[in-house]
Amino acid sequence: MRIRQLDQETRKNILETLLKRSPSQYGEYESAVSEILENIRSQGDSALFGYTERFDGAKICADNIRVTEEEIREAYSLVDPGLVEIIRRALCNIRDYHARQKQNSWFDSRPDGTMLGQKVTPLQRVGVYVPGGKAAYPSSVLMNIMPAKVAGVEEIVMVTPPGRDGKVAPHTLVAANEAGADVIYKVGGAQAVGALAYGTESIPKVDKIVGPGNIYVALAKRAVYGHVSIDAVAGPSEILVIADETADPRYVAADLLSQAEHDELASAILVTTSRTLAKQVSDQVDAFVRELSRSEIIQSSLDNYGYILVADSMEAAVEIANEIASEHVEIQTKDPYDVMMKIRNAGAIFIGEYSSEPLGDYFAGPNHVLPTNGTARFFSPLSVDDFIKKSSIIAYSREALEAVHEDIERFAKAEQLTAHANSVHVRFEQRAD
Repeated sequence: MRIRQLDQETRKNILETLLKRSPSQYGEYESAVSEILENIRSQGDSALFGYTERFDGAKICADNIRVTEEEIREAYSLVDPGLVEIIRRALCNIRDYHARQKQNSWFDSRPDGTMLGQKVTPLQRVGVYVPGGKAAYPSSVLMNIMPAKVAGVEEIVMVTPPGRDGKVAPHTLVAANEAGADVIYKVGGAQAVGALAYGTESIPKVDKIVGPGNIYVALAKRAVYGHVSIDAVAGPSEILVIADETADPRYVAADLLSQAEHDELASAILVTTSRTLAKQVSDQVDAFVRELSRSEIIQSSLDNYGYILVADSMEAAVEIANEIASEHVEIQTKDPYDVMMKIRNAGAIFIGEYSSEPLGDYFAGPNHVLPTNGTARFFSPLSVDDFIKKSSIIAYSREALEAVHEDIERFAKAEQLTAHANSVHVRFEQRAD
């Protein structure tokens, strides 16, 4: 990996380079996505089935678009029982973590006759997009469905592209069934997003769409936002490791590559105060790349978006980490908790040399659907909060309103909204019998 001294020019160049990975930079795909969405909106199932045959090579119709109980049973027969047990253990951790996020409605009554509160309501129907083919990750199935389940969503609709044989990857079906998907449809791509957003004869319109996908899926989700809610427009995966001279270079190198193997646009960055560690990590990375199965993807990722930055101080290392606002931030330093308290912008923070990033991807419990492309400055991981909505509650007695009605009327008149003022005034006007 290339080693650079962290200075102002390096900082500027890295931030500009990483920005180019954003889905917002791929405008050449937008017209194709717009055409697909418009055809789904206007033609419904007809367009949906046509695109599925065109892009996935599968003949899907109203009779076979929905995954059957028989197909789910078949999936269990094809998946290693040991993996099923691991999925179940991971689900317990994910469920327990997200259960702590659950919010309750609250009400505050006062002696003056006012009652204020907040009503928390789960979304009625949510669509979960799950990639297919080489990008079929059962862990993402668990992470997207479980917080919705904990939130109390009434119906969870999953869509995922089928193979040419019209079937869904067995481990995807097993994960979906274990997590509690209510219905699974064999469609993918921008056309599946359109079906969830607008509804077709076979697929009901949902209130929100979550889940990762390729650039077409990402742009489609962005385009339908407003018709439905979405989680976020996800970009390529990324990891940033903050390390000092106490870090194990082999651990650091292995963790950097855990994200570089996702795709050629993934970024892997080490920020360290030790030039010796920087050189050791670079050597370890080279050794690992020669051994790992996805070496071509890893090398392309590292060539384009991989960096080892040598900082003059831990303060400078933390500063660049907060500017990059990485999806995953690992801290492997002498006092990692002290460094953690200074991190403002990160999707997930992994503390200490035994908290490697895959722990969060698969098993620990916190959600692995995280903000990317610097959006950790203002976005949070997927959570139970993404599957609820809140309504304000206001109740005043006559006596309570009488005490403040003149203030409200004066406020409304100051904004020249006389109908607002009148709405309160009529309740206290003197009327002749």
